[in-house]
Amino acid sequence: MAMGEITIIRLGDRILVPIQVELHDRAARKLQEEVLANLERTGASGLIIDVSAVDIVDSFLGRLLVETARMARLLAAETVLVGMKKEVVMTILQLGMPMEGVCTALNLEDALALLDRLETPAGEDTPGEEVKP
Repeated sequence: MAMGEITIIRLGDRILVPIQVELHDRAARKLQEEVLANLERTGASGLIIDVSAVDIVDSFLGRLLVETARMARLLAAETVLVGMKKEVVMTILQLGMPMEGVCTALNLEDALALLDRLETPAGEDTPGEEVKP
């Protein structure tokens, strides 16, 4: 589903949101609303937000990303932020944004593997994974 400059892509039971442009506050809020509506409508179990093209995160966008992850969890979806540049990480730390409960990964492949681990209930075996006593 395209949303102006933002695309929401369905990957099986997960949603991928590649942010390819800098977002002003209104567009960021619209993104949050569309992502949450999509999670509610589809029942997706995972949300991947790719911020690798984002160079600058202000306090509003940083807070919004964290809020979106927390709201997604209330809708039974785990969230992984992917591709944060060092400048973005430094800004988030300097702004003192609480990132508890927000998972991160370097790339999409790592994010999918992380979601696989997060979505497997404790005690269940993952197919193809060796179980050690």
